[in-house]
Amino acid sequence: MGTAAVVVLGLVGAGTASAHVSAQPGEAPAGGSAAVAFRVPNERSDAGTVAVTVTFPEEHPLTSVSTRPLPGWTSEVTTVEWDEPVEAHGVEVTEAISSVTWTAEEGVRIEPGEFQEFEVSLSGLPEDVDVFVMPAEQTYDSGEVVSWTDPPSRDGTEPDLPAPTLRLVEDTGGHHGRPGDADVAAAPVAGGAEDGTARVLGGLGLAVGALGLGLALGVLVRTRRR
Repeated sequence: MGTAAVVVLGLVGAGTASAHVSAQPGEAPAGGSAAVAFRVPNERSDAGTVAVTVTFPEEHPLTSVSTRPLPGWTSEVTTVEWDEPVEAHGVEVTEAISSVTWTAEEGVRIEPGEFQEFEVSLSGLPEDVDVFVMPAEQTYDSGEVVSWTDPPSRDGTEPDLPAPTLRLVEDTGGHHGRPGDADVAAAPVAGGAEDGTARVLGGLGLAVGALGLGLALGVLVRTRRR
């Protein structure tokens, strides 16, 4: 079993609707940046996934793509150069990031009944589209290659081989990261003005309590002496 795999029960034998390559969390700020994980389940019972390639549309060039290291896998980001510059986000660019490929090292693969997540940071997402489509190819050690390239259908039904997509939404200054990050971001941060006020009040309370305790002890001592 590959060291970089995550077990998921009940995946083998599931249909494409529940076991295709997808982008998580599924939405990102238009014109901004986002941390995205490409979730790749293994649909075959007799083969393992050993390579994954995600392609980015050249008509919407990204300004940056960086990958997060994953034990047992190597990543390679590919760029393409143009003869004529293209304007993107107010500047002219002569090359674009075309794809990123993850390749399993020897002895590592996504086993049947498992999935893996490949994390990237994308910058320069387009502002003029609602859905950012990123076709993917999944290669098995049997030699089979599955192309997840179908864009979303107009009637809302899922295509046979849906491509990973990001729904681009208006950037309201919220947190766009991995699932679960929002809970951390929403947690109160110590050291602010409210925290300082609470500490002052707490200190005053302790001082008053100590003074009251001292007076009570004094009265008790005098009473016993009498």
